Amino acid sequence: MYNYDDDMVIDHPQFQLPKWIACAPFEEYLGMQIEEAKDGHAFLTMPFKLKLAQGKGLMHGGAVTALADTAVAMAIKSMVPEGTDFVTVEMNLKFLGAVREGVVRAGARAVRLSERKIAGEADLFNGDTKIAEFRALFIVKKQLTIDEAKPIDN
Repeated sequence: MYNYDDDMVIDHPQFQLPKWIACAPFEEYLGMQIEEAKDGHAFLTMPFKLKLAQGKGLMHGGAVTALADTAVAMAIKSMVPEGTDFVTVEMNLKFLGAVREGVVRAGARAVRLSERKIAGEADLFNGDTKIAEFRALFIVKKQLTIDEAKPIDN
């Protein structure tokens, strides 16, 4: 279990977009692609595949939710120092339509509410049809600058 009240030291360059999916096996398995992530916004895509379908041949809601959550996470990563730890603590997804084929596109934006809280939202489309609206709250692990960090006593 992670304790997001523990201190974390900030000493990282900005997050490197092209490298992220390669080190995220779940997102890679789902076929997600990061099209863009900067300044608190992100655009991701995920193709429909039979392995992502539920029993009636529609894209599983869990896959759609994962794309939305990841899109907001990429928007957050684009506005915080690399190495900043954060976690989704609350989410809501309103399904507006089903996906039977094609590519799902997620457009996400994030807004910092306080030092440790970030709100995010995403709209998801299949072609020109809006299929879902996503809202989430993220908590950032407590951070310290290098100058504030306590030395380790041996």
